Amino acid sequence: MASIRDLKKDINFVLGDIIEAVYFWEATSNSKDSKEGSKIIDSAIATFDELIAKVNNKDVDNRSKHLSAVRTELETKATELIAEVNKLG
Repeated sequence: MASIRDLKKDINFVLGDIIEAVYFWEATSNSKDSKEGSKIIDSAIATFDELIAKVNNKDVDNRSKHLSAVRTELETKATELIAEVNKLG
């Protein structure tokens, strides 16, 4: 299992890249502050907060299994957000 620091970095990088993709779409399509883009960004930020809170939760029985579940949840939610970004363009 990768370190907790690496998991936190992965969460940050993946969700940050999704937010950056929305900003890029808004810049290239002249859709500044679009409702669709704002919704995706808000969802990415909420997902970030939720996943970091789960990583920081130390009151679990099997920490390794818990962190693996967090990584799986990151992959699932990131895939959903990327699908929403792809619908924009």
